[in-house]
Amino acid sequence: MAIKPKLSDAPRIRLALRLYKISAYVTGTLLLLLVVEVILKYTGIHREIYFGSPQGIIALVPWNPADLRATTSGLNVSLGILIAHGWLYVVYLFMDFRLWSLMRWPFTRFIAIALGGVVPFLSFIVEHFIAKQANAELAALEATAPATPKAEVATN
Repeated sequence: MAIKPKLSDAPRIRLALRLYKISAYVTGTLLLLLVVEVILKYTGIHREIYFGSPQGIIALVPWNPADLRATTSGLNVSLGILIAHGWLYVVYLFMDFRLWSLMRWPFTRFIAIALGGVVPFLSFIVEHFIAKQANAELAALEATAPATPKAEVATN
C-alpha cells in the first residue's frame, strides 16, 4: 500500500513543486553551459571564457593545462559557471528533497530526481514527468477529499 500525501499539505506541495521546477530549469541550463565549458577547456581547443579581458568584452582566452595560474585579467566565466552549477545543484537537491518528502514518495524516486541534475538534458525530462505525476497525484487526492460545507449566509 502506497503512502499518500496529506491533503492539508496541498498548498505546500504546490509551492514545493513550483520551486522544484524553477531549480530544475536553472540547474539544467547551468549544466549545459558547464558541458560547453568543459568541451572548450579539455578538448584540443584549450580555451576559457573570460568577460572583460584585454582580448575583448567576451573572449576565448588560451588555457594551458600545465600552468594553472591566471594568464589574463578579467572575470573567468568558465570558473563562474562551475561554481554556480555546484551551488545551485545543492539548491536543486533541497527542492527535490522538499517535494519528495511532502509527496511521500519512495526513496528511489528521490535518487532518480537527484540524478536529473547531473546528466545533461535529463533535468528537463525528469522535471516534466515529476511535475505531471505530482499534479496528477495532487488532483486525485483533492478529488477524494470530502467536500467542505460552505457557511450559509443569513438573509434578513
